[in-house]
Amino acid sequence: MPRQVMPKQDPAERSRNFGEVALGFTPEQAAAEAARCLNCKKRFCVQGCPVEVDIPDFIQLLKAGDPAGAAAKIKEKNSLPAICGRVCPQESQCEKECILAKKGEPIAIGGLERFVADYAAEQAGGTVRPAKALPYRAAIIGAGPAGLTAAADLALQGFDVTIFESLHEAGGVLQYGIPQFRLPKEIVGREVEYIKQLGVKLETSVLVGQTVTVPELLEQGFQTIFIGTGAGLPYFLNVPGENLNGVYSANEFLTRVNLMKAYRFPEYDTPVRIGERVAVVGGGNVAMDAARTSLRLGAKAVYIVYRRSEEELPARYEEIENAKEEGIIFRLLTNPVRIIGDEQGVVQALECIRMELGEPDRSGRRRPVAVPGSEFQFPVDSVIVAIGQGPNPVLLRNTTGLQLNERGYIQADPETLATSIPGVFAGGDIVTGAATVIAAMGAGKKAARRMVEYCKQKYPNG
Repeated sequence: MPRQVMPKQDPAERSRNFGEVALGFTPEQAAAEAARCLNCKKRFCVQGCPVEVDIPDFIQLLKAGDPAGAAAKIKEKNSLPAICGRVCPQESQCEKECILAKKGEPIAIGGLERFVADYAAEQAGGTVRPAKALPYRAAIIGAGPAGLTAAADLALQGFDVTIFESLHEAGGVLQYGIPQFRLPKEIVGREVEYIKQLGVKLETSVLVGQTVTVPELLEQGFQTIFIGTGAGLPYFLNVPGENLNGVYSANEFLTRVNLMKAYRFPEYDTPVRIGERVAVVGGGNVAMDAARTSLRLGAKAVYIVYRRSEEELPARYEEIENAKEEGIIFRLLTNPVRIIGDEQGVVQALECIRMELGEPDRSGRRRPVAVPGSEFQFPVDSVIVAIGQGPNPVLLRNTTGLQLNERGYIQADPETLATSIPGVFAGGDIVTGAATVIAAMGAGKKAARRMVEYCKQKYPNG
């Protein structure tokens, strides 16, 4: 039986709206896909899941006609299933380990996870399992995927948990980074609400390191703290012209569109000026998101400018294909050297140089090498830089005793995620650098387990 193909919006239509691109499995498709699962004794797919979801068990429940039970089974390990079903790179994790992938197409685990999560939300609003209260208070700094996961797991253990979030909405990169057409904000809000139903308290607009410090949180009676502030400080190209009007970091651009709802202009009066021609520099998922968002905001020509070849593009294959279908133009083996503006300081053109590939570098990808004398220019109205982010600095520079590594990220024990401050743990992008949502969630789960052990050993009587 072939793998089910999830229906999508037509590319010509979706490239001009912010509705979700992938439409989800129908009940018939979900049943057919679940029927393909071999329910293997050796669960390689579970080994490929950073949050240890019991994948064969939930699929068997779905196969038996119990999608609500399947959703409950997932939530034993994963509090954000509808999000993971949409944005996890399953092809390089659980689905990669599926035994069916050895000879054909793996089970569509992500699609099934999304189906049961949406079904449960539509039918009953999610399952909440009350926990026996323990005499421990935990503070979570940052309401991104790592922080939300740690908070949910600690609440399920009976901890009194408070999340401190610097922005006015919870979700971190799920809210401000990933666009509506790939992850609707309603989905994020729904899963945050589930975590609040577990008893987790959420305090927004609190910038830890400025509004309150880590030592002050400990003094307030929190026995343990998890830092999951992510990597939100954008990197730039360091080329002439980067201060011109019309140059954005992808972080700023996507935040303006997502958190300030520019995608609903004129209902929300926060327009983003991009002009008719946009160049997005970079080749990861963030670059694809910025390019496809630009198209939906009305740009007539959007270019991905990437210094290596298509083979080395770090974005998910699915997102690259979606971008191509929608008309994004790929200028590969191309690297910017200068942004050119007019006399008013507004972007007019991008000057690039052609590249060729040399020997592999430390990342394992072939090193791009400039071709002398191959510079060329093309007209653009905006340039969006999507070449990665560094650690958020506010908390780090205002927390005495917190040890950082040579790259400026928090130094945490790889096994326990303990930092140099007793009782304080850290995980996700603020430790590893920018990675995936599910990797951050895995770190949050791992930290929660260690925070429970720490409190029970340190405070045996509460």
